[in-house]
Amino acid sequence: MGVYRFTPGDSPLLVSMPHVGTDVPPEIAARFTVQAAGLPDTDWHVDRLYDFLDALGAARLQPTQSRYVIDLNRAPDDRPLYAGASNTELCPTATFAERPIYRPGAAPHGAEIAARRATYWQPYHDRLRGALDEIRARHGVAVLWDAHSIRSRVPRFFAGRLPDLNLGTAGGRSADDGLLRRLAVVAAESGQSHAVNGRFKGGYITRAYGDPAGGIHAVQLELSQITYMDEDPPFAFREDLAAGIRPVLRRLLETALDWAGSVVGA
Repeated sequence: MGVYRFTPGDSPLLVSMPHVGTDVPPEIAARFTVQAAGLPDTDWHVDRLYDFLDALGAARLQPTQSRYVIDLNRAPDDRPLYAGASNTELCPTATFAERPIYRPGAAPHGAEIAARRATYWQPYHDRLRGALDEIRARHGVAVLWDAHSIRSRVPRFFAGRLPDLNLGTAGGRSADDGLLRRLAVVAAESGQSHAVNGRFKGGYITRAYGDPAGGIHAVQLELSQITYMDEDPPFAFREDLAAGIRPVLRRLLETALDWAGSVVGA
């Protein structure tokens, strides 16, 4: 199996799921702590939740490996996403609960991080860039949807409970304001709590690939996991909960496609 799975589509939409992978090479897993072995910070079941993408003609890209191997939503030079806030690294060393991922003295450094970047990070981003360029060339516009999920309460990153839907466009820089306004209306009408460019404004992928002037519009959705799954091990998917949030996700993506069609047809 390769380091990512790519499914082409026939619409202007590409859905990236950079934290859904769960594979860890044995030589890396052998150095993990007990707390890290269960991969608690995975974006669990996001691919299952977005099971309607084929019907929308969306392309999708997802890695096979865990974010604990390398975080595909971090800059290759490991610069922090949020200045002055708690950040996780390109090769994370602590869980969201601030427990060590590696046993003492076993964390990756230097050459190992560079090797992981070349093996896992670069191929994913090469495919992402290529897919976006192909979509834009074919349709005249590309919409990149970066799909994430996270526990509803993570004191390391935010106080209290996270809103259910957290839309981010890098503070308005990665996507057209008209697209964001339409998405915000859907979120508001959904009955779910929501935020727009709040605590989660978009990670490296949103910021690096969003280029509204160049016809590529990137939106990140950080979804609270309490809306579709059990947040404690074994992190079970809850179809009874998913049945409520999945139609909202579909409406969001349908809205993005409608907006893309209006731009091309203008």
